[in-house]
Amino acid sequence: MSDPGLSAIMSERRQLINLAYRLLGSLADAEDVVQETYARWYAMTPDEQQAIDNPAAWLTKVASRICLDLLRSARARRERYVGEWIPEPLPETTEWHAGSTDPDDPADRVTLDESVNMAFLVVLDAMTPAERVAFILHDVFRYPFPEVAEIVGRTPAACRQLASSARRRIRDAEHPAAPSARRAELVREFKAAWEATDIAALVNLLDPEVTAVADGGGIVRASLAPVHGGTDVAQYFADLPVFNLGRTLIERMVNGQPGLVIEFEGDVETVIAFDVDGDRITNIWAIRNPEKLQPWKS
Repeated sequence: MSDPGLSAIMSERRQLINLAYRLLGSLADAEDVVQETYARWYAMTPDEQQAIDNPAAWLTKVASRICLDLLRSARARRERYVGEWIPEPLPETTEWHAGSTDPDDPADRVTLDESVNMAFLVVLDAMTPAERVAFILHDVFRYPFPEVAEIVGRTPAACRQLASSARRRIRDAEHPAAPSARRAELVREFKAAWEATDIAALVNLLDPEVTAVADGGGIVRASLAPVHGGTDVAQYFADLPVFNLGRTLIERMVNGQPGLVIEFEGDVETVIAFDVDGDRITNIWAIRNPEKLQPWKS
């Protein structure tokens, strides 16, 4: 039986980080999961390690089960969370490298694709833990249902139903994807209208049913409830004291989509993600909780 070796085991780190972030919506939690997964591997004796035919599959199974346990306990934690909870935002891959001093920083390992955009993560967060794990493992990472069943603790048929239910949630929340250039243009126009405190221009960019959600985590000031409707959202943003004391609004990619960040003295204070349907902005997520912005720190 082949010796998995350190390099073979550690080569799975990227896959595990990608998986855990999609399952948990938090890079910090994903790092903790991967650390715990490797701790469990190295807690085994060499003979126990050698007895595992497929170390990569073992690591995935353990990480997924840890994530499942965390998702189940997260529901109780969310009840104590101050205000709205939004998944942790990620900057561009290139920006990870620019700000990272560690070439093995887990932040560099997250592949930005359609399965990590903010709208997708928000829908995932509304799923049951079992739905989320079954869907991500099967539909995103292509694990067969018998393997998913072993992780989730359900039958393959039950896991197929869980993934199907998750797919319906995704479909119900989806709308035709706007071209990336148009998304960037809308964000740029929103930025200009906001900086000019042009409420009429803001309303024109927003879907009449738009929702804006802020996440301060009780640490920094943020609206505790979502704001709904084009006029109310436009007024809400116009009234924010963003541009006081040298704050700047900068276009940045957020989870692979055009977004904005608010900086103060070179430090990122807020990350703003958008969802777009056609020529209107349908959702705005403003993440202000500093604990969720560590990857954005220079």
